[in-house]
Amino acid sequence: MGFRKKSKSPPVLSHEFVIQNHADVVSCVAMIVLLGLMFEVTAKFAIMFITVQYNVTQSLDTDAEDKPESVNYYKYGPKDMATVFFYLLIAVILHALIQEYILDKINRRLHLSKTKHSKFNESGQLATFYSLSFVWGCSILTSEEFVTNPTFLWEGYPHINMAFQVKFFYICQIAYWFHALPELYFQKVRKEDIPRQLYYICLYIFHIAGAYVLNLHRLGLVLLVPHYLVELLFHASRLFYFSDENKQKGFTLWALLFVITRLLTLTVSVLTFGFGLSRTDNQGFSLAEGNFNVLTVRMTCLSAICLTQAWMMWKFINFQLKKWREQSQIQASKKKAVSPKSRPNKKDSRGGSVNGVMKPDDKTSPRARKSKAS
Repeated sequence: MGFRKKSKSPPVLSHEFVIQNHADVVSCVAMIVLLGLMFEVTAKFAIMFITVQYNVTQSLDTDAEDKPESVNYYKYGPKDMATVFFYLLIAVILHALIQEYILDKINRRLHLSKTKHSKFNESGQLATFYSLSFVWGCSILTSEEFVTNPTFLWEGYPHINMAFQVKFFYICQIAYWFHALPELYFQKVRKEDIPRQLYYICLYIFHIAGAYVLNLHRLGLVLLVPHYLVELLFHASRLFYFSDENKQKGFTLWALLFVITRLLTLTVSVLTFGFGLSRTDNQGFSLAEGNFNVLTVRMTCLSAICLTQAWMMWKFINFQLKKWREQSQIQASKKKAVSPKSRPNKKDSRGGSVNGVMKPDDKTSPRARKSKAS
């Protein structure tokens, strides 16, 4: 009896080796950064990757005779790139864990095709991220009171000081969307799906990083939270659809909320850039003060948001038209299948066949008999 041959492991640093072991390699890099905290020489550099930088302490004036309370705020700076890099590594590790221990197990039960398998993995990862970001964003909006007072979006601009939760939220958002770029290679995304995913990944990076650098983090949070809710509903509906194709009610609710969110985004953006920031007292451009409240920057930001919303609506309309055509074709095919069959001819129903065997009529005979001679 012959022994079963073991599959050879791919050579080190080959494409297959990197794809199969990328989570382990990234984990080793993250551990090296964490080990740097244990030594005094490297602790100053390691802490720059892990903790949020640019701490600013401000004192709040109180009516009481006690000492004024101090509050910690944070600004942004070039050291944030190191923090983004570290949490990018954490995002890659979490991505691999969700894929291996949750999504792959579900895929084995569903037996999906290659196309649906790729979309299922994409929706599973994004649904997890959108759900966590939505809950986190709602907690920040509630604690910071951004929603109850709309004028808070532009009053006191530039908003150079951020609370810890706000800055850490933006750091994690930027790190996640940057991690999505190498994941296109690690997850072996099909060539047909790469352009579509690149479009929305780059748009997320552009808008979130732009709101962070231009000190528009309040507006960015208000626009991101409802957008993440709509995207969460879409990908959750797609996951249910892959498990059972009859479950399509979620797409109807998503379509309604999608249009409402696009109108809300345009309304809040026009209100902020067109009316709010244009009427504030602090007008001007200053990199040192973090002030970008000039007409050129405002119109550029508003144009970018409007163009993005128009592009999303165009993709949405095309998606709905494609879905409507598919449903009309399915209904047409069902009608043809249900249409009544052609009835049998009257001649056949008069007894021309018995037990499925054709019999000649009584008046005719298959062969003419010869008459006997008299």
